[in-house]
Amino acid sequence: MIIKKLSELKPGEAGVIVDTHGSGWMRKRMLDMGVTKSAPVVFKKSAPLGDPIEVSLRGYELSLRKSEADLVDVEVKA
Repeated sequence: MIIKKLSELKPGEAGVIVDTHGSGWMRKRMLDMGVTKSAPVVFKKSAPLGDPIEVSLRGYELSLRKSEADLVDVEVKA
């Protein structure tokens, strides 16, 4: 198993969230959006310049800024 930041995944790559960094309102916002430990996530696509990115999480499509996705560690099957 490999640990990567959510922002480092390639389109179609999937994994499971293992940790969410950050503090205060940012951490609360991520948790409110369903970005929690053991949630499966699939990287869908990124904008032409790489920001924002779109992931599939808990049955819906979620767009995150690259700076937000940098706060999420994902375990990817090799």
